[in-house]
Amino acid sequence: MITVTIKKNKNEIKQIEMKGHALYDTLGKDIVCAGVSSILTTTVNAILRFNENYIRFHEAKTFVLDVLVWDDVVEKLLINMIDLLKELSISYPENIKIREEEI
Repeated sequence: MITVTIKKNKNEIKQIEMKGHALYDTLGKDIVCAGVSSILTTTVNAILRFNENYIRFHEAKTFVLDVLVWDDVVEKLLINMIDLLKELSISYPENIKIREEEI
């Protein structure tokens, strides 16, 4: 299962963590993993086009995205990403879970 953890402080997203594997299908054929990867990559690339200093990210076993600047652009793009991931989790509840935490 892919677990997405959204860490917020007073309605501002501070960090997003993604870890795990969907296990919907075999490697290279997993539509849930492909969907999550596409959503994440599109969002990160869009934010970086506005300003490379808005976010920082790294990936090891867990993908971690730190939000460095919270403005209207970042807010809209990240909320859109979360909405898309939530829609995916409704269709595939055994393969992706979204959690929100207040920090």
